[in-house]
Amino acid sequence: MSRPLRIEYPGAVYHITSRGNAREAIFLSYDDRRRFLDVLAATVEKYNWLCHAFCLLDNHSHLIIETLDPNLSLGMRQLNGVYTQAFNRDHQRVGHVFQGRYKAIIVEKDSHLLELCRYVVLNPVRADMVSKPGEWKWSSYKSTAYAGKIPDYLTTDWVLGQFSEEKTTARQAVS
Repeated sequence: MSRPLRIEYPGAVYHITSRGNAREAIFLSYDDRRRFLDVLAATVEKYNWLCHAFCLLDNHSHLIIETLDPNLSLGMRQLNGVYTQAFNRDHQRVGHVFQGRYKAIIVEKDSHLLELCRYVVLNPVRADMVSKPGEWKWSSYKSTAYAGKIPDYLTTDWVLGQFSEEKTTARQAVS
């Protein structure tokens, strides 16, 4: 039985999760997480994506991605494939890093998207890894909630715009 085709169209927004093979860790070090974000940045640029939120846990990742062109499958093949090659090379391993295909759920760009962005950045708190989302370095929370450096691959305007037209007021509401 073949697997169902992905629904892809311009402007689609997805909640994407990629889990480690056999629920194993996909990030073993700081360098692994940094590399994943570097590959994400290149993928966002190459495929004309908007990344609204992300969170890297130990054995899986969450991304909220808006595809301006209908190319989710191509971009995810790039993201997970390049990361897998680097991970295996760095750790002298072979084979799968990710458990099967990534999961991608289409999201309505309204209050549901805002709730998903919250869900994504609160994952480390729910997993008892930190007590506050700002303590977790590997999510988009700090870049969205505080006026610090925002990575080029992260788009915060839509999320902040849900709280206020003025960024300072919006950041106060988020944090």
